Amino acid sequence: MATQRNQARLWIAVLALAALVTGGLHAQSGVTADRLVNAAREPQNWLTYSGGYFSQRYSTLSQIDVTNVKNLELKWMYQGAVAGGWQTTPLVVDGVMYITQRPNDVLALDAKTGRAYWTYQHVPSPEARVCCGSNNRGLGILGNTLFLATLDGQLVALDATNGRPLWRVQVADPKAGYSYTLAPLVVKDAVIVGVGGGEYGIRGYITAHDAKTGKERWRFYTVPGPGEPGHETWRACPPNPSSFCDPDAWKHGGGSIWLTGSYDPVANLTYWGVGNAGPDWSADQRPGDNLYTDSVVALDADTGKLRWHYQFTPHDRYDYDAVQIAVLADINWNGGPVKAMLWANRNGNFYVLDRITGRFLMGKPFVKANWLRGFDEKGRPDQTPQPAGAPTWPGNQGGTNWYSPSFSPHTGLFYIPAWEDYATIFAGTPVEYREGQQFGGNASRPFVAVPGAPTVSNQRPSPVNNWTTAAGRGSVIAIDPETGARKWTYNMTDVTKAGILTTASDLLFTGSNEGHFQAIDARTGALLWKASLGGQIASGPVTFQVDGKQYVSVVSGLSLATFALRD
Repeated sequence: MATQRNQARLWIAVLALAALVTGGLHAQSGVTADRLVNAAREPQNWLTYSGGYFSQRYSTLSQIDVTNVKNLELKWMYQGAVAGGWQTTPLVVDGVMYITQRPNDVLALDAKTGRAYWTYQHVPSPEARVCCGSNNRGLGILGNTLFLATLDGQLVALDATNGRPLWRVQVADPKAGYSYTLAPLVVKDAVIVGVGGGEYGIRGYITAHDAKTGKERWRFYTVPGPGEPGHETWRACPPNPSSFCDPDAWKHGGGSIWLTGSYDPVANLTYWGVGNAGPDWSADQRPGDNLYTDSVVALDADTGKLRWHYQFTPHDRYDYDAVQIAVLADINWNGGPVKAMLWANRNGNFYVLDRITGRFLMGKPFVKANWLRGFDEKGRPDQTPQPAGAPTWPGNQGGTNWYSPSFSPHTGLFYIPAWEDYATIFAGTPVEYREGQQFGGNASRPFVAVPGAPTVSNQRPSPVNNWTTAAGRGSVIAIDPETGARKWTYNMTDVTKAGILTTASDLLFTGSNEGHFQAIDARTGALLWKASLGGQIASGPVTFQVDGKQYVSVVSGLSLATFALRD
């Protein structure tokens, strides 16, 4: 109760300040469900986490092009108030930008000038716990209501005109390690979210909520229970096992959901990537393939019923989460059209699936991968675990991870933010589940070619970047989805955590750990423009248009920078 009273007092103070400074925002026409379906028809806005339901992070705006991108200049910058990695993607709606900052703040900004209209601050419960930083990746919107999923397992609805809370529901238990770090997906009149917490031994699930009330409509468990299809893949322990085997492994089997799903309005299917099994590295204590971890699941958007699934890494022992973005595209395949799903997986493979049936069409490594030798005709990998003490490629962070790829219908290419030449020596330690405690079973260590070279760290305590390519390197890889062939590569020195944006003028925007924001020719991979922003870029850039001028925004360090062509 004390925490709720503190939150109420804080919100009142913030709202009062916003009213004094700005007078609030005038009510707008609102983002209808039809506008979300047809987001591509209004490229001046950015209406969902990935720009649209197909999650292509592609814009038809073309005012900024390959000939004039060198004339970009900084128009405004917003300085974040909270330290730590800033992984959000803003929404832009009719000239207003809505953005989250750590841990669960929401801000409304003038998208043209950066002027702040209002701020909402949610103070997470002290019981909240997250494995990998107090991150929030964004918002959903319907009508004039914003939707925020919080670190302490709440779903909150806010009035987009003034930041006033409209309702909140407690969905998940933070004491047990459940959390939300994703941006909600709004489909029709429902808000869909999935829980994080795989490193705490959760049993993952996806829920849909009534957008007006927050009431839960359906729930899909990513780890099936007894009597549910897939439960048989959590096999019983053998008699007299030689090492610890957990007879209740499914009850805390992981399968977290920490990135936003995609949606096909015609098929009425929503697609979600599922995280690793728990414990992450002690795989022998959970026999079987461990569905639906490391899978993509296709769910009926109205009921949450499973239509199909595909598992990328059965019986994962590498922490190869499959939470990456499901990119939907209509492409040619073997001479005919196919409604495809394109997927760059953490396990180092690029996949093409039929998004209506789940049929496996192709799997091909886009980085070095020695944990498998190939696939059977149904797409099951032929795994080749490496001997004890030997490196596995890709390493624990994967060939890619949560950073968003992009597909350009204009070039026909799929673009991946990748980690190349990066490996880990994997090993697991048996671990017993205890609620709310870490449940990784980790005895792994990074592998580098040069002794003493820096290893991967999610936190950089110093502004001095001493990274060496002996530990791996970042790159942008352009893939032809019809063949899986690499068309070009743009190499970086450090690894990357930046998403990718492409536009109809054949530009590709991305960032880097070094703090460079760069524009690349999407057809050739040539660098066209670069700005050094001074802070690690760990989010995806967006583009939008206000009063006839195209802008591009990106978060670097603790700053949100917005660029446009020189006047």
